[in-house]
Amino acid sequence: MIKIIVYTTPTCPWCVKTKTFLKQKNLSYTEKNVVEDELARNEMIRKSRQMGVPVLDVNGKVIIGFEPEAILAALPKSSSKKPKKSTKKSKKVKSKKMKKRT
Repeated sequence: MIKIIVYTTPTCPWCVKTKTFLKQKNLSYTEKNVVEDELARNEMIRKSRQMGVPVLDVNGKVIIGFEPEAILAALPKSSSKKPKKSTKKSKKVKSKKMKKRT
């Protein structure tokens, strides 16, 4: 099971982008508002050594800022969606022999 915690503030535009990204990827998360929750703020600072937001904890991997690639990389391999295989068949190209010039 994937455990994602997002440490946020109400006025942070990057926090909104992070939460939107997680929703688009159908990833559930727990949001902790560090303005209103002193314990969450102290937890975030202890984990990240940062006071800025957003900070994510993805299964114990701390990600500072909105970093989509890092978020996806922190997910277990089984949770990432496999790319769809192309249904188009590739055309065979006949190679023409080149004539040797003398």
